[in-house]
Amino acid sequence: MAARLSDMHPQTLRKYERLGLVRPSRTVGSTRLYSNDELVRLRLIKHLVDEVGVNLAGVQRLLSIAEAVQRIQPLVRGPAASPAARRQLAAEVKRIAEIVGL
Repeated sequence: MAARLSDMHPQTLRKYERLGLVRPSRTVGSTRLYSNDELVRLRLIKHLVDEVGVNLAGVQRLLSIAEAVQRIQPLVRGPAASPAARRQLAAEVKRIAEIVGL
């Protein structure tokens, strides 16, 4: 089902799992279960590979950057940073997110 929804071959999904690009949960019978977030991630991977021309090593790096951006975003809104620092950090986070395609 996930392969159909993401327009990918099931073997491609297995390869992406082996590489750590996606981490589907499993049922008791070992059937892979992909969450909505995982399906969105698969579509992003497909976009990066098919349309942007990024190889899988590059995809791994870009996804790592995207995860870092998501961890940084709450810090931008935190009370510890000065307004100027928050604006600068927010601009950088936005720039990185645009590069990654988020």
